[in-house]
Amino acid sequence: MVAAHKTLFVFDIETVPDVAAARRLLNLAESCPDTEVLEKLTEYHLKVTDGRNAFFRQPFHKIVAISFLQAEIQHKDGKEIYALQDVRSGGNNDSSEAELVQGLFNYLGKISPRLVSFNGRTFDLPVLKYRAMLHDVQAAWLHRTGDKWNSYNSRYSLDWHCDLLDAFSDFGTSSRIKMHELCALFGLPGKLDVDGSQVSALYNQGKIQEIRDYCELDVLNTYLLYLKYMLHTAHLTTEQYELCCQDLFNYLEKHSISKPHFAKFIDEWIIN
Repeated sequence: MVAAHKTLFVFDIETVPDVAAARRLLNLAESCPDTEVLEKLTEYHLKVTDGRNAFFRQPFHKIVAISFLQAEIQHKDGKEIYALQDVRSGGNNDSSEAELVQGLFNYLGKISPRLVSFNGRTFDLPVLKYRAMLHDVQAAWLHRTGDKWNSYNSRYSLDWHCDLLDAFSDFGTSSRIKMHELCALFGLPGKLDVDGSQVSALYNQGKIQEIRDYCELDVLNTYLLYLKYMLHTAHLTTEQYELCCQDLFNYLEKHSISKPHFAKFIDEWIIN
């Protein structure tokens, strides 16, 4: 089955530890301080991975921001080109996790896009699934479209969900390169003022807007990496690649006054 997606949807999420779920898992009292809960959750993950990995498993991540870039997929002479429509974050600074997840899943169900992510198949999408189930959010579009080999849940269906971590590494055949390493190679801004390790501290300080801005910048980097990949695989011509980059630059410049992080991204972007 050949997918006929009309929309490109590049997405990223930001999360903090789910302290409540950790308390239930570890049978800890409500009086136990959050810091101690997280220390014990770290110990738990080290134990179940024989000391190899302290990173919390997907069910123990609470979503605090969902950002995306949306573009129309157009076709010309057997190639693709993308007409940028929007770059933003879902909901607002006061949205609950349930509202963010419900809004995203409802929206994706209406547009049936091609998904693009960086490590989204391993992290972002599984987290979204767990949190959707936690909040009783249905997602027929995710599980009941396509077929066995061509669907959102088929790892090798890059036309349905292109996880760039898989795409660049040939599904793990070579090293699974980090985003900031690729950004350094290609002259992209990469991480600016914030990185993922700071999200929990920002959340505890109530700085939700800073988290949303950071998440949007990750989406921009992901999109530019996707354009590089599509140029390399000859889905885009050189001219179409340059037009897509210019389209993004123009969009960011137009919105740079209301979104200063876009202006900072432009300043750091080496267009080549």
